[in-house]
Amino acid sequence: MGHYKVYYRLTLPSTFPLPSLPLFPSLKLPRFTPGHLRTHHSTNSGRLRPIMAAATSRLGNLVSATSFVAEDGGGGSNGSVNSSIEDDEALGGKYQLPPPEIKDIVDAPPLPALSFSPQKDKILFLKRRSLPPLAELARPEEKLAGMRIDGKCNTRSRMSFYIGIGIHQLLPDGTLGPEKEVHGFPDGGKINFVTWSVDGRHLAFSIRVDEEDNSTLRLWVADVETGKARPLFQSPDVYLNAIFDNYVWVDNSSLLVCTIPLSRGDPPKKPLVPSGPKIKSNETKNVVQVPTFQDLLKDEYDEDLFDYYATSQLVLVSLDGTVKEIGPPAVYTSMDPSPDQKYLLISSIHRPYSFVVPCGRFPKRVELWTTDGKFVRELCDLPLAEDIPIAFNSVRKGMRSINWRADKPSILYWAETQDDGDAKVEVSPRDIIYTQPAEPLEGEQPEILHKLDLRYGGISWCDDSLALVYESWYKTRRTRTWVISPGFKDVSPRILFDRSSEDVYSDPGSPMMRRTPSGTYVIAKIKKENDEGTYVLLNGSGATPEGNIPFLDLFDINKGSKERIWQSDKEKYFETVVALMSDHKEGDLHLDQLKLLTSKESKTENTQYYIQSWPDKKACQITNFPHPYPQLASLQKEMIRYLRKDGVQLTATLYLPPGYDPSKDGPLPCLFWSYPGEFKSKDAAGQVRGSPNEFAGIGPTSALLWLARRFAILSGPTIPIIGEGDEEANDRYVEQLVASAEAAVEEVIRRGVAYPGKIAVGGHSYGAFMTANLLAHAPHLFCCGIARSGAYNRTLTPFGFQNEDRTLWEAAGTYVEMSPFMSANKIKKPILLVHGEQDNNSGTLTMQSDRFFNALKGHGALCRLVVLPFESHGYAARESIMHVLWETDRWLQKYCVSNTSDVNAELDACINDVSKEVTDSENKVVATSGRGGPELADFESEEFHPMPRSLL
Repeated sequence: MGHYKVYYRLTLPSTFPLPSLPLFPSLKLPRFTPGHLRTHHSTNSGRLRPIMAAATSRLGNLVSATSFVAEDGGGGSNGSVNSSIEDDEALGGKYQLPPPEIKDIVDAPPLPALSFSPQKDKILFLKRRSLPPLAELARPEEKLAGMRIDGKCNTRSRMSFYIGIGIHQLLPDGTLGPEKEVHGFPDGGKINFVTWSVDGRHLAFSIRVDEEDNSTLRLWVADVETGKARPLFQSPDVYLNAIFDNYVWVDNSSLLVCTIPLSRGDPPKKPLVPSGPKIKSNETKNVVQVPTFQDLLKDEYDEDLFDYYATSQLVLVSLDGTVKEIGPPAVYTSMDPSPDQKYLLISSIHRPYSFVVPCGRFPKRVELWTTDGKFVRELCDLPLAEDIPIAFNSVRKGMRSINWRADKPSILYWAETQDDGDAKVEVSPRDIIYTQPAEPLEGEQPEILHKLDLRYGGISWCDDSLALVYESWYKTRRTRTWVISPGFKDVSPRILFDRSSEDVYSDPGSPMMRRTPSGTYVIAKIKKENDEGTYVLLNGSGATPEGNIPFLDLFDINKGSKERIWQSDKEKYFETVVALMSDHKEGDLHLDQLKLLTSKESKTENTQYYIQSWPDKKACQITNFPHPYPQLASLQKEMIRYLRKDGVQLTATLYLPPGYDPSKDGPLPCLFWSYPGEFKSKDAAGQVRGSPNEFAGIGPTSALLWLARRFAILSGPTIPIIGEGDEEANDRYVEQLVASAEAAVEEVIRRGVAYPGKIAVGGHSYGAFMTANLLAHAPHLFCCGIARSGAYNRTLTPFGFQNEDRTLWEAAGTYVEMSPFMSANKIKKPILLVHGEQDNNSGTLTMQSDRFFNALKGHGALCRLVVLPFESHGYAARESIMHVLWETDRWLQKYCVSNTSDVNAELDACINDVSKEVTDSENKVVATSGRGGPELADFESEEFHPMPRSLL
């Protein structure tokens, strides 16, 4: 396969000589492979509730069982990248590989994903491959209505996959039986969308085999006992349409499938000559403020092409091969069977489409059908929603969040806004929750279930005596949990918890859910011997000033009292409760028969899973995954704390290479990698999040890879941007950003683990934005920077960004002052910019890096821009990832490890720059907003130090 060109742009100050790359001996290493009480449940009888989100390192190999879309996973000396690489080769546009000590970690085989059967007696090991080749990203794709579509597969493009499925029996003693491989599908088949049948006897999944003219998906089923797989449809011409929803189990023997209509012909051809100009009009003077959405429809041809790929024919198919088409072809977006398997909740979108918002805001129709396809009634037909306000907590008008009650056969519930969806409108109530049977009696109106003054956030159902309703408000960070009795109108709703979502120390945990025979999930009620109380299990992260210590509380829902029945070890290990394992039997759950799936890990031991049983709480280990990177098994990890100059408590995780001794080895080059966050209070901003005992998960682009290059890594130092009361946090963004970075840098220098002049800063997305700002406003702190996929000019995102919901015209001074593009003339330290050429993230267009590079180059800055062909906001292809690691390592070796600049001279220069910045900032902000800049008062304060106090 020929390598596609990697685009570079590099500029160096004409007076800045390139330092020669140092030569260090290489050490050969062995090669080796929520914030408030809240839960979600699935009312889909054919889908399993996720064990837990796979967002954290400790659960990186656990994925949702509702719809398995595989995700690839995602020391040596700190000497030069390669002493033989010359600068002209570095500019040659060829993909490069990082040093072996980094490459070997990234190339290690990924661990499988796990999924438990509905009866909790079997476990799937879903096998994954390593990083995909660039050729897969280079496949043609259509960018339509906010999506990217692979026309050959008729799916979302860039979809990853599994390469095999292993089935293990969970034996009575808690151990795993031998693996049974699912077999019968074509060699090289790519597996997606794996789901269990409700009774756990069958698996369904899609298979695609790359062929030159046809790579579409076919639906397969496998017998769990034998592992034998076969195509579900006897006809070879029936293919899955996976643009939106793809299929769902209706009952144990039948599935509802979105298929490509058999009558569909070739895609529409784009006219060589347009029928007229492209016109956008607002002669009705509507107020439409939208983010910088990407991949939108552009013309009538795009509308036709979207219809072509997104239109499905629904087909009801049985395991015996019986097939029945139901409903007309349409752009169906979701299919949800009722718990009693009698009805289908069918959502679709239709014209008129929009050229300014993605398909999620297109006109939406929600209908009720019987499971054999008979139309019952229309629930709503929502108009095009181009005018949703940009303020946080603004929503679409009309019925929303329409779902089945998980504890009833076929009762619907939904929310309707009372403020026209505009969060800036003051009204009480703000949301009303309604409920209604699937087929109400003639004249029967929807019943009001509950009224809320904040924004509706979901319901956890239990039974007629208990349900939990959630509401929250972003501006104040307030979150409330209500207890209601849906079957007893004479019982008044009451508030169970009323707290700040930022206050992680007060988080009571989330209720554990149990599976019902119909496949839905409800709150698990627990019985105690000789006790008639109503108890639930609250599973909490256990945030404390010493770090997270997860817990499980037995909570009396009526009295509010609780008993801690399980807690993680806090000395060496980090443990969590992952799922309830004793919920597969009908009837009450008794405390002395409780069985849980837990995880256990430490700083140096990777995550393993256990079955823990009551009453003796005996734990049986069921997995024995090898260490993913044994060359870093003895890395050193410490959660450190320090104060910002305004008294805010800050934390960070400090990683040091294996075998490092600061007293003997002295300071190391250091990589500072972070991402800012917004808070409403100093107390909340200073709370500790995370655990010092968590295993260090290292992804393919992680900063922790540089532990293998003998760097100290300051991971996730907190950068709180605080706006208390009516104050907007971003009005003091630069001031608080610099103060947070100063405190972190001062701390690692005080500890003797980092050189003052050899600290690099980096980040991705909003972290890249942070990096550029720190190089502009705190050049004394860092020797160089790495900024990946960032946005640098906030005037290009004029209707809000990140957590800023004011427009450019409402907060012009803030937009300008926060934009490092406007301070490009102040950036004197080397900065490496990396961006995916096909970035589809709202706000971080590739143009942001291109224009920022040109601004830097125009002022003679030492900078380099690497644009990765075919890559989006995150990088996926092996060639791209390896090259980014090579670029990063090269940058760190040249401008961090080899940095010999005079720190004292830089500090003197910094004092002059800061003095000039005060004047520049004052003039700039007054000109744009008519008021003094928010940094000015702080610069005039005696307490402001433009460099770490330890370096003064």
